[in-house]
Amino acid sequence: MDEQSDAGQMAGQVAGQVAVEHHGTEPRPMEHHGTEPRPVEHHGTEPRPVEYRIEDLAHHSGATVRTIRAYQDRGLLPRPERRGRANVYGDAHLSRLRQIADLLDRGYTLASIKELLEAWDAGRGLSGVLGLAAEVEGPWTDEKADRMTRAELDAAFGGDPDEAAVADAIALGVLEPMPGRDDEFLVPSPQELAVAVELHAAGVPLSAISGHLRELRGQVEHIAARFLEFTTEHVFARYLGNHPPSEADAAEAAALVRRLRPLAQQSVDAELARAMRLFATRHLQHHLASGQPAQRTNEPLPVALPASTMQAVEGLVGRENAAAFISAATEREVQARTLDSLAASHSNSGFVGQKT
Repeated sequence: MDEQSDAGQMAGQVAGQVAVEHHGTEPRPMEHHGTEPRPVEHHGTEPRPVEYRIEDLAHHSGATVRTIRAYQDRGLLPRPERRGRANVYGDAHLSRLRQIADLLDRGYTLASIKELLEAWDAGRGLSGVLGLAAEVEGPWTDEKADRMTRAELDAAFGGDPDEAAVADAIALGVLEPMPGRDDEFLVPSPQELAVAVELHAAGVPLSAISGHLRELRGQVEHIAARFLEFTTEHVFARYLGNHPPSEADAAEAAALVRRLRPLAQQSVDAELARAMRLFATRHLQHHLASGQPAQRTNEPLPVALPASTMQAVEGLVGRENAAAFISAATEREVQARTLDSLAASHSNSGFVGQKT
């Protein structure tokens, strides 16, 4: 079964609801004769529950018949009531399918959804868990996206169209094409685009700006991953021990996310300001020192490494030994190249001596 394809057909059926209410015209109780359900006449004061064949359930939920059967096999959907040769589904099945679609839209796997629904069935609510997910998935900045036409974009960068630069900006997510509008873009971060405009006006080539952004993004993603590991270890681990967390734990964790969300950016802003002042001062002093050789220092210097490299090293030797491992590996490589150079030099000198 292609879960992603089936999940895509269910996407959009629910917008943030767990206990689903039906609005508009409700399907009436029906008997199943022929291809279309027909209303059932009632002879009492209490209406009979709504009943569906599997095709009707698929139509109302947006799922496919194959998906419904697969969910039953996985234990995500209760089995239907068997009446003779027919399977009968009810509103509880429709509500459960909409819950699953909502959770799939939020990025949960089917295994995680099963755990959540089992907790729901055991009397533990989902509102706390979904509230926590909403806090994490929500915007982490107050910046608002903007729109820009192609003409405005070209004008901002000097008036000369550059298809390669636009394609690069789209690949980086700096620009997002507007559906059905070839001449208009969504700008997720106007501040980031404004930085590129100023750098280009100062003489930096667009290709260099894109390359710098790629490098910067890798470093920032490493910082974000480390901050997440740090807060998980020291703050959120106690809330994530149960799968899924209780309503109280999920609500408390969501409140902590709201409180701690600005801290990562504040920490990076403070450290970036400190580092920029330190290195900019050194850089200026070096260039103003007329003819004087640069003074080397024994202080450790920062080196940018891809996040994937750091993760591989930490997986090999542990986070506490990662720096020492990288340093030792670098020294060994330098020594190996020095030895190769000396051997090559000796070999070449011997060859020259033989010819003379």
